[in-house]
Amino acid sequence: MHCYGDLVSYLSCGMILIGLGQLVHHKKTQTSYGRHMGLPPPARTVPARLAWFLQEMPALLMPLLLTLTRHKPSSTGKYLLLGTFCLHYFQRTFVYSLLTRGNPFPLGVMLPAGFFCSLNGLLQGHYLLHCAQLDNEWSADYRYKSGLLLFYIGMAINVHSDYILRNLRKPGDVVYKIPTGGLFEYVSGANYLGEIVEWFGYAVATWSLPALSFAVFSLCFIGPRAYHHHRFYQEKFKDYPKLRRALIPFVF
Repeated sequence: MHCYGDLVSYLSCGMILIGLGQLVHHKKTQTSYGRHMGLPPPARTVPARLAWFLQEMPALLMPLLLTLTRHKPSSTGKYLLLGTFCLHYFQRTFVYSLLTRGNPFPLGVMLPAGFFCSLNGLLQGHYLLHCAQLDNEWSADYRYKSGLLLFYIGMAINVHSDYILRNLRKPGDVVYKIPTGGLFEYVSGANYLGEIVEWFGYAVATWSLPALSFAVFSLCFIGPRAYHHHRFYQEKFKDYPKLRRALIPFVF
């Protein structure tokens, strides 16, 4: 398949601009799902497990479908990087979504999220398979190795933090509790910190504008959510740890 380089650049720059717009928009308010869902709740909702499954699945399917269009030999490094991207979304689609105990998800949030995952999966997959100039020696490059190391450290933090949050409450329990253990000892948004580290590591490993744009978007979208989570805990619990920060240990 031909590389649509101009389209890749436009979509990447657009993603950065949308992310910056989200950063400004979410300065005072948050996307209405989970603990930040407004009252009264939206009329149209989807069970949390089904919602997360449906909205995350396209980011996994799009790159896999694009591999069917590849006719020229590709370097091992490209497939390893694409596999890394797909690994995150396999975990989100078949593990996280099926284990989550969240509240019903607004349909108006799920549909845009699913569209974004489709577009991002298409962008990242198309760039790696049809545009990236990565030879077989790229897997020996320090950017590739350090980027993947960051990715897997971030993923470990993300998965472990989700495990802690998931086990704070028993099934059917709606009372919020203070998360402890892991990086929650230092920040309120440990799960978000892990995901941000993941995508900046992926951006370093691919050394590409599309991956960087997604990392910036992730930071702008879930970074403020970590801040609002932090404020939620501080307002709800008088004994909330004073030294715990929102997203970056000891800093913010």
